[in-house]
Parts: sequence; structure tokens; C-alpha cells
Amino acid sequence: MSLENTINNDIKAAMLAKDAARLEALRAVKAALLIEKTKGGASGEPITTEDELRLLQKLVKQRKESAEIFKSNGRVELAATEEFQAGVIESYLPEQFDTEKVRSIVKEIILQTGAQSIKDMGRVMGEASRQLAGKADNKTIAALVKELLPGS
Repeated sequence: MSLENTINNDIKAAMLAKDAARLEALRAVKAALLIEKTKGGASGEPITTEDELRLLQKLVKQRKESAEIFKSNGRVELAATEEFQAGVIESYLPEQFDTEKVRSIVKEIILQTGAQSIKDMGRVMGEASRQLAGKADNKTIAALVKELLPGS
């Protein structure tokens, strides 16, 4: 079942359960999917799974950043709402790898690409982002690449 169908079914379930908080998060995902789908015009091309994962990660990142801003401004209730929505959206992402698993994959990519210094970070990041799509966030990947490449 596609992500869009899953979201639509979950929206219906949230409506029946009168779960307004979950419904709000799901509608945000549906809206983002619709925007992504129509972005290229009326071509009607379906969204790839990779694009869906990237979109979900973007939505989670936005909500986490918003929550941090709200916390720093003393708006704890708004931060809690953003964190809840981030959790709902994260449930549609594949299980995230722990840092050590990501570290071992990044080491392997560095060996495969023959990266010698921080100048090769772009090449390593491109491959790592492709291999770890949906399984680790790019912020973690970038930190590990910087740590593991000589000259950083």
C-alpha cells in the first residue's frame, strides 16, 4: 500500500476516533504529499518511495526545529504539540539506525569511494545519503563523515 493510501486510511481512523492531534499531523503529511505530487505540473508521475521518505524526514525536522524554538521562547505547550506531531510522522519512517550502525556504513562508504580528506565529503555524503535514506538523518551522517574523514 502506498504512503498516500496509508495516510488516507489513518486520517479516516483518526476522524472516527476523534483524535484531533493525530489528525492534524496526518493532514499535514497529506498536504505535503499533494504539493509534492503536483509540483511538476500535471504530469501525473507518482512520487517515488525515496521522495516520500525525504518528505517525511523534512516534516519531522521542521517540527523538531519548531519545538526547539518554542521551548527557547517559553512556549512549552506549543513545543509539546510539535513534538507529538513529529512522533506521529516518524512512525511512517523506517526504523532508524543507531549511531554505531551508521558509523560502520559511513566507514565502508569512505573505503568504497576512496575518500582521502574532507575535500571528498560531498562524494561520501551523496552515497551515504542514498544508502541511508530514511534510516538516518543527514545531520548525523554529516557529523560522522566529518569525524571519520582525515583533515577535518
